[in-house]
This record gives sequence, C-alpha cells and structure tokens, in this order.
Amino acid sequence: MESEDFDFYKKIDVPPPTLCPDCRQQRRYAWRNERVLYRRDCDLCRKNVVTIYSSNKPYKIYCTLCFWSDKWDGTDYGRDFDFSKNFFEQFYELQLRVPRIALLSKNSVNADYTHHSSDNKNCYLCFGTFDSENILYSTNMWGGIKKDSSDCYHVLGVAERVYELVDSERCYGCQYGVRLRDCTDCLYCFDCRNCSNCFLSSNLRGRQHYFLNKPYSKEDYEKKVKEYKLTSQQTRDGLYKQWLDLVKNGIHRFAVIEKSADVSGNMIINSKNSHFVFDADNVEDVKYATLCTDMKDSMDFYHVGFGCELIYEGHGMTYDYDCRFVHFSYNNARLTYCDDCHNGEDLFGCVGVKQGKFCILNKRYSEDEYRVLRNKIIAHMKKTKEFGEFFPARFSPFGYNETQGNVYMPLSKEEAITRGYRWEDRVPGTFGKETLRLEEIPDDIGEVSDDILKEALVCANCRKNYNILRPELVFYRRESLPIPRLCPDCRYMRRLKLRPPRNLWHRRCMKPGCQNKFETPYAPERPEIVYCETCYNAEIA
Repeated sequence: MESEDFDFYKKIDVPPPTLCPDCRQQRRYAWRNERVLYRRDCDLCRKNVVTIYSSNKPYKIYCTLCFWSDKWDGTDYGRDFDFSKNFFEQFYELQLRVPRIALLSKNSVNADYTHHSSDNKNCYLCFGTFDSENILYSTNMWGGIKKDSSDCYHVLGVAERVYELVDSERCYGCQYGVRLRDCTDCLYCFDCRNCSNCFLSSNLRGRQHYFLNKPYSKEDYEKKVKEYKLTSQQTRDGLYKQWLDLVKNGIHRFAVIEKSADVSGNMIINSKNSHFVFDADNVEDVKYATLCTDMKDSMDFYHVGFGCELIYEGHGMTYDYDCRFVHFSYNNARLTYCDDCHNGEDLFGCVGVKQGKFCILNKRYSEDEYRVLRNKIIAHMKKTKEFGEFFPARFSPFGYNETQGNVYMPLSKEEAITRGYRWEDRVPGTFGKETLRLEEIPDDIGEVSDDILKEALVCANCRKNYNILRPELVFYRRESLPIPRLCPDCRYMRRLKLRPPRNLWHRRCMKPGCQNKFETPYAPERPEIVYCETCYNAEIA
C-alpha cells in the first residue's frame, strides 16, 4: 500500500484492507454470477422466468416486473440490530427473507436470456450488453448501437455484422479479429485500424486489400480470398490456427493505453492518475479496478461506472456516489454494506430496498436516529473485526463455480470449500443426450437444413450438449459461417484466452537494442513479441 491509499481510506473513513489486491478481487468475483442461468418460478406472480438463482437456493426470487412493482416494499422486512450478534450474521438472515431480482435486464424486448443489460431487442445469452439488436452470445457490448452480430467480447461503439471480435471498436462485417478499430470487412486480423478488406493481417494502419500483410489490387485480393471455402468448417479450422499464429507473432504493445496520463494496467482509455486498472474508460484517481467507465476517486471495485464517485469495495454498480461495501445496486448515494438496493440514500446493511432513505437492516429511522445508530453499529463491527471488509465469500448467493471467480481464478471444489466459498453441484447442462454426432454435422453451411434446429449437438471440447437457434442459423447462413462445433461457454472461454490476464509484470522491451522497462499484462514466459510504446509506434506507424 502507498501513501495515497491511506489518504483515500481516511477520506472515506475505513480501515486499510487485510487482504492483498488479488484476494480482494477474487472475493468480489465470487459475488458475480454473470453467465449461469436457470429457470424457476417467481415467488410473487408464479411465472416461470430466467434467473441467476438455481431453484435450490434459499432465497425469495421475484421476476423483473414484480421486483420493480409497488406490490411489495423492502422496508416491510425491517428489523432491529442485535448488538449481541455479528453484523454479517444478521445481514445474511435479512438476505434470506427479502426478495431478490431474478435477472437484471431493463427496457428490453425478446431478451429474456440477457443479464446486466438494458435497451436490447432480440438478444440471446448476452451479458453486459446495451443498445443492441439481434445479438447472440456476446459480452460487454456498449457505447453505441450493435446489430446483427454474434460471439463477441468487449466491442465498443457502433458495430454491425461482426463475429468473434475481441477488444474492438466501430467495426462492420469483420470476423475473427482482436483489437480492430474502424475496420470494414476484415477477416482474421489483429491490431488493425482504419482498414478495409484485409485478410490474415496484423499491425496495419489505413490499409485496404491486404492479404497476409501484403498489398493487392482489388481484383487480385478478391481472387485470393475466394481460394478459401469460407463456408466450410475444415477451412475455418485451418484459418483459425493460422490466425492464432498471426496474433502470437504480431507486435504487441506493452499495454493498450490511449489518451491517458499516469496510469497502469491494460485497456485504458481517456484516463489519468489510475493504477492497476483493466478495461477502463474515462476514469480518474482510480485504483485496483476492473471493467469501469466514467468514474473517479474510487478503489477496489468490479463492473462499476457511469457516473460513480467515491466507491470502495463495490461490485455491479452504476450512478452511485459515496458508497462502500456494496453489491449489485444502482442509482444510490451514501450506502454502506448494502445488497440489491436501488434509487436510495443513506442506507446501512440493507437488502432489496428501493427508493429508501435512512434505513438500517431495512428499518426506517429519522435522520438523527439513523446517524447515531449507524455509528454505534460501526463501532460494534470494529470490535468484531467485520468493518472494513467486503461481504464474506460464504454469504455470496452463488457457488464459486457459478461465478466469474471460476472464470478468472479457477478453483477445484475442494479448494473452493477450503477457502470458504460455496459450490453448486447442480449447474445447468446435459451430457450424452446428443441426437447428432460431430461427424454428422455437414461441413458446409450451405448443406445444413432447418432440421438442425431440432437436434441436440455435442461440444467438441467439454462434451456438453447445445442447440442451434433459428436466428443463429439465419446469421450463419448470411455470413457464410459453418455451424460451430463448440458450445457457447467454450467459445466464450476461447475468446478470453485471446486477452492477456488482469495482472502486471515488470519487463523490458523486446526490440533489439531498446532498454525501456514497463509494467505489462504479458508475463515473461508468454510467446508474444512485446514492445514499449516508442518502439511499437515506430514499427507500426
């Protein structure tokens, strides 16, 4: 910890953390079930809905309409604080009683299988996706209208008819790309900007009709591309392997940091004075943060942004101010130790309170009563050594294997339980129920009939069964893409492997003769060629 860390802790009146940054992040990861979806009945209207809570979870679950309705009030569950008990024990008892929202998806049409998303239409299995239409199997899509695309991760700005893009921005008609920006009809490319009609190429700027990094006339380029039967799975498998080699052998910047000053981490845009941050845009005075946008003066959080300020140890927050130890809560001010609360002010230890004010354990108080009792509880929590820590992992509503913890910091069941995490033994998925073997799927999308919509396929990697939806088949036919042989989850994990981890290592530039040192997300043993900013710009310009 550095001196400015202590200045921040003093400003928000919390003690220094007792865990290292990685363990603090892992604890927050364990509270985010982003992708594991179930079906169960709403406990109010009894409608069967999609939810992130399995039926064996001991919580009361309300569908989106019921949760936001005026048919219930979180303060009806209010209780007195018992100073003979630990705070977290009482908080967990409240969690078990207060209804939880089944899935967070607002202002959307035909998008039942989307989570942490809003303003979508005709989207399926999308997470962290906004302002999108006809999007499938994609994650973290925001900052502009997205249309008619599938299988993307972290695509910003306007995008249309794109497939398998990672960390890209403002693209049209591109397939299999990493770090593409302002590109059109580029296939199997890496780190290209303002390019069009490029194929199996890397590190290009403002180029057109490039094949394997060599320029061609329009006619010759189209002839070269036509040599590949792109509708064939066998052809696509070979191209994917070539593309992986191209990404590995391309020149990598030590980190993607643009229009920023005094920052460290990766994928940082328009930011300053922020350190150990990843996937950040327009942040200032931020530290130990992942996936954040438009916020300042905050530390230790995950998936937080859109106008947030003075946040500490938070997860799943937007438009919040002066909040500490908060999970899954939007549009609030001055919250402490709250879960699933929205549009509130001055709440402490509350669950599921909407538009509440001066509440403790969901019970209303006058402003003076609230402040006196809040201070007494904090003093009590300091004695029990609870104050200053995020919610314990054992009180997470999810098993560790349902959460992003198992994606970024995987543990075995035994390891998870030993460390105090829960485990879910009944995650969704079927095995051995396939009606069509891998070798029976036509190699060419042109030979695939509508009958495949009735079949159960089997993943070539994990052997889990999966289906093809009609909108999906329409997309594959239009974009000349063969039927995928991997299930959606394995395709998601494959995309994540194209990104460096959310850690930093000290390294030296690999350009011969350069002695520049830097912090980079590329570990020393990785195969990529990593250059400092100066050498990278000199080589790519």
